[in-house]
Amino acid sequence: MNRPAHLPVMLDEVRAALSPVDGGTYVDGTYGNGGYSRAILDAADCRVIAIDRDPDAVAAGQEIVDRYAGRLTLVLGRFSALDDLAADGGAELVQGVALDLGVSSMQLDQAERGFSFAADGPLDMRMSRAGESAADVVNSRSRDELADLIYQFGEERRSRAVARAIVEARAAAPISRTGQLAEIVARAVGRAGRIHPATRTFQALRIYVNREIEELRLALGAAERLLAPRGHLAVVSFHSLEDREVKRFLTERSGGAARGSRHRPPEQDGGPITFELPRRGVNKPSAAEIAANPRARSARLRSARRTEAPAPAREVAA
Repeated sequence: MNRPAHLPVMLDEVRAALSPVDGGTYVDGTYGNGGYSRAILDAADCRVIAIDRDPDAVAAGQEIVDRYAGRLTLVLGRFSALDDLAADGGAELVQGVALDLGVSSMQLDQAERGFSFAADGPLDMRMSRAGESAADVVNSRSRDELADLIYQFGEERRSRAVARAIVEARAAAPISRTGQLAEIVARAVGRAGRIHPATRTFQALRIYVNREIEELRLALGAAERLLAPRGHLAVVSFHSLEDREVKRFLTERSGGAARGSRHRPPEQDGGPITFELPRRGVNKPSAAEIAANPRARSARLRSARRTEAPAPAREVAA
């Protein structure tokens, strides 16, 4: 079946939030197919350091690196370390950071990557192609552990029934295929509505395998340290767990204010005011974009502008 090419979500809105300027340096923390990187580079005579943890995306991006003749640097790594990766690329401070969270359409469309049950494939879900796979998780965790992670990261109300069905099924044979797991979950949850009953369980496993919430928390702190005063942060999320993390971080770092102001005191009880919020709430995709790209339906864009206040010190593990 032919699928549409990967389309960057809310591209115009992200570009506007970043406001690229000539001579600036920008970080695209989730390169994917390079949509945001190209938009930034085309908007101004600037430089982009693009990061992706997926070696396939980095390999495929070399043609675009060549096209921009030294203005695009593509790095294999995690966006949780974007400040260190940017420093390795010669940028101590940057004028903008863009993050497009979750899994890319390219990864979803490749059955062999195991992110989706739309086509049967190995139960993998590893963005970096390294470490513990989703199959390892479903075949090794206890029933209670599975129920907890499916509830926490998938917000699946019937997580206990799903976990019980997984444990019963794997007792007969290991669960190794996406179609196999999807059917197990469907039988446990039942089919109702237009959303497949395995959707939340697959989301939970993907987030857990890739440590996505922890990575996001670290990435937001890294962006805070890396952004120059008046630098811009733009984050596109696709589900409530991600959006809550971004909202919580920006609310805390802006002193709880809906709008920042240069006349506000630089310190409040919660620490330094490191971000200003130029608008209330979130940007949502237009009806026209959703019609052209159904993946955009759940997208939410939050943006912020860096103040001159120093970022909190990096937390050091005990």
